[in-house]
Amino acid sequence: MTRFRLTVEYDGRPYMGWQRQAHGPSVQQAIEDVANAITGETASLHAAGRTDAGVHALAMVAHVDIEKAFTPFRLMEALNALLKPQPVSITACAIVPDDWHARFSCIGRDYLYRIVNRRAPLALEAGHAWRIARALDSDAMQDATQILVGKHDFTTFRSAHCQAESPIKTLDRLDVRREGDKVLIAASARSFLHHQVRSMVGCLSMVGKGQWSADDLRAALEAKDRAALGLNAPPDGLYFVSARYPA
Repeated sequence: MTRFRLTVEYDGRPYMGWQRQAHGPSVQQAIEDVANAITGETASLHAAGRTDAGVHALAMVAHVDIEKAFTPFRLMEALNALLKPQPVSITACAIVPDDWHARFSCIGRDYLYRIVNRRAPLALEAGHAWRIARALDSDAMQDATQILVGKHDFTTFRSAHCQAESPIKTLDRLDVRREGDKVLIAASARSFLHHQVRSMVGCLSMVGKGQWSADDLRAALEAKDRAALGLNAPPDGLYFVSARYPA
């Protein structure tokens, strides 16, 4: 039995999310199905994270155990050949030790949220970014991020369906930067609550529009109540960027 580490890029729009679902297609199912066809085995993927319906990934990390002999290059090529035309691509494949785990060995996860701040509709990036027509004050958004950085009870920013044992998380990084009409929000932590990034982005967008002050954001955090949330951003602009592991 060989354990392979896979790096996966995908467009989340056609899927119910990463995790296999009974009520619709998932990225996990797409890869497992082709892995089963290639190997004749029952492959089971384990990933660093679980993205929601419509959320994308630049480099999701997963692992799979396979008995049949493959080189990493041959396995990657075979998976990509059968995944076509689905918007899923295996961009890297490597053999890892049997005790390495895509989820439990991970020490950090990085997300990026993309906002296009313009009045004109999105012709090329529809489904891949959140368009906000009203001008955003990205400097005010960046100043407000520091309220959320650190260890907090993030109940306000947690989905009602979140299965995490505790709402307490440590947010290592939350940065806002503007590049032309793009407003990019980067978030890093060991782990996140369900909808945490989207909920933080939604509230930061309200700060950027002048609808909320930094004090309003702080009050929402301190409320520890989902009812205090200002806005949950749509999945379109959210990307799983990377998973970090010990050297």
